[in-house]
Amino acid sequence: MSIQSFNEAWFEHLHGLLQQLRAAPKAASPESDGALLDLVHKVRTHYSQYYRAMSYTARHDVVSLFAARWSSSLERSLQWVAGWRPTIAFHLIYTHSSILFETHIVDLLRGARTGDLGDLSPAQLQRVSELQCRTVREENEVTAELSECLNSMTSAVVVVGAGFEAAENVERLRSVVEKAENLRFRTICCVVEILSPQQAVEFLVAVMELQLWVRGMGLSHDRVRQNLREY
Repeated sequence: MSIQSFNEAWFEHLHGLLQQLRAAPKAASPESDGALLDLVHKVRTHYSQYYRAMSYTARHDVVSLFAARWSSSLERSLQWVAGWRPTIAFHLIYTHSSILFETHIVDLLRGARTGDLGDLSPAQLQRVSELQCRTVREENEVTAELSECLNSMTSAVVVVGAGFEAAENVERLRSVVEKAENLRFRTICCVVEILSPQQAVEFLVAVMELQLWVRGMGLSHDRVRQNLREY
């Protein structure tokens, strides 16, 4: 299967998983928590398959990941090291947590527990903050490594041994992409581990909705632009 076919099938399955998460039970009980955990596991497995496919492609044709012909122009414009920026996860958590907290603030002040992302405990917020700091640090390290690699590639001159140097730079580029893919997947998994089953589902819904919205908007824009060219 080509990477383009894989990508299309992966997003189609992602949409199906999103519908399952949206239909998941909200009430906290041992039975519903078990069902939610099963769904969370399915989503993690789905993302794991994607990152394994990207890592495989990086080992065999890393340049194609940056060209990303299977993605829309909007998706490519938002990419960080051939994919989404891991720290976006924290923006989603804080944004949705704030919205839900404001929605239920009266109930929360009365001591009621909603169990959603607006009801994060102090301990959870502390763990999310610590994870964010680690992720920002690793993200910056990968960005710096990519910059060094690209600078080395663009400043290379045609000399004896330049072929070896180019091969060495491509190998470094592969390593950078695999580190980025690993960080993306670890970030998702670590965030989910901090959250309750219901909160994890709400977080994953936010992630998936953003991905699907960007993809849908990008494909629509590209179709309009293509039609204008043909006209």
